[in-house]
Amino acid sequence: MATKKTQKVSKLFVLDTNVLMHDPTSLYRFQEHDLFIPMMTLEELDSNKKGMTEVARNARQASRFMEELVAGMEHKLQEGVPLEEVSKGQATGRLFLQSEAITSVLPSQLPMGKADNQILGVVHHLQAMQPKRQVILVSKDINMRIKARTMGLAAEDYTNDKVLEDTDLLYTGMREIDQNFWERNGKDLESWQEGGRSYWRIQGPDVTELYVNQMLFQIGEQPLQARVLSIDGKKAVIESLKDYSHSKNAIWGITARNREQNFALNLLMNPDVDFVSLLGQAGTGKTLLTLAACLAQTLEMKIYSEIIMTRVTVPVGEDIGFLPGTEEEKMLPWMGALEDNLDVLNQTDSEAGDWGRAATRDLIRSRIKVKSLNFMRGRTFLNKFLIIDEAQNLTSKQMKTLITRAGPGTKVVCLGNISQIDTPYLTEGSSGLTYVVDRFKGWQHSGHITLTRGERSRLADYAADVL
Repeated sequence: MATKKTQKVSKLFVLDTNVLMHDPTSLYRFQEHDLFIPMMTLEELDSNKKGMTEVARNARQASRFMEELVAGMEHKLQEGVPLEEVSKGQATGRLFLQSEAITSVLPSQLPMGKADNQILGVVHHLQAMQPKRQVILVSKDINMRIKARTMGLAAEDYTNDKVLEDTDLLYTGMREIDQNFWERNGKDLESWQEGGRSYWRIQGPDVTELYVNQMLFQIGEQPLQARVLSIDGKKAVIESLKDYSHSKNAIWGITARNREQNFALNLLMNPDVDFVSLLGQAGTGKTLLTLAACLAQTLEMKIYSEIIMTRVTVPVGEDIGFLPGTEEEKMLPWMGALEDNLDVLNQTDSEAGDWGRAATRDLIRSRIKVKSLNFMRGRTFLNKFLIIDEAQNLTSKQMKTLITRAGPGTKVVCLGNISQIDTPYLTEGSSGLTYVVDRFKGWQHSGHITLTRGERSRLADYAADVL
């Protein structure tokens, strides 16, 4: 909601309930502008405060913030409660609470009994009372914004939690280079070989645009796939990648079918990379590659002691309900994707026979634990391989809660497709997955790849294109 300070008169923002329930700290996010909280917003906060859901917790927190602001300021409510001190200088405006009944004349087709319409009535009244000032309704509810605009009122979405305005700008984890790149940055080019890998130290203007663990590829006569190993000022070291598309390097019988999958396997199999995020449409191989990598490192290389897989059970973070059985058994209906991929991985060893495959399946099962998100608080995972599936449905707060569970020796992998968000009020720009991809880029122990090519089947690929 950052607005430039060019206007002399500060704006007046009227907050809808869903903004406070989405982000209680929104009270301090409007810089020099004033806020107005209608009585109906307080009523709705009150009716949504019960329960253990994220929304109820946020409603209670918003009420606590307002209690802090209003306490001892009863005599100042008419002229507004200053926000500067409480927000430590983040917001310099004032907070107004509706202190008198407002009977605004709304169009007859809008019944006054409905909460949304009462809030619209308040915005209408404020605009009439202060014609020289911009009064803007802030709401996460699209229909509410449409209604406001049809009445000639200004309305905006709450965008402060958006990491990016346009998800096309999201970091993809890779960059194409050409011969000019080497000419521009190869002034004092050094190259050497060590442990079967090639290394290059480059220096030049493009280095400042690179990120550590970014994948570089060159196509043409001399194809190259490499990753940025380290950056020091205007110098960078680039390391050639291991070729997982060759059957001699197959991971649990799986080979990379395209360039992005090869990049992903290089990150997944690198013990120095603690956090990996894989984005991609359905059928790009996110779950299969991750499972192949974690089985190889858990059962063959013994780097990790067990695999923990969790995914958001949409309805998100609610109880997993009255399904019979243990936590594992309750989570199984949500874990169809895991079952399907294990079937593929089990078929890779053609010589094992049915008995051998059954034994392998039991061994794999004993090492994979399926956990619900609801019981993650306060846990610490040591030497585990933690897979967070369907991560696009998590808020940035939930994502933080999960990733901070990682203890020494634990690797966290987030999988998701940001065009398939099922959580209300989460958008591609504010999803927890977008948030971690943006915040983790450039950290030396994290990597990200956006997978683009579907490898499921010709039917699935065609359906993804035409449907």
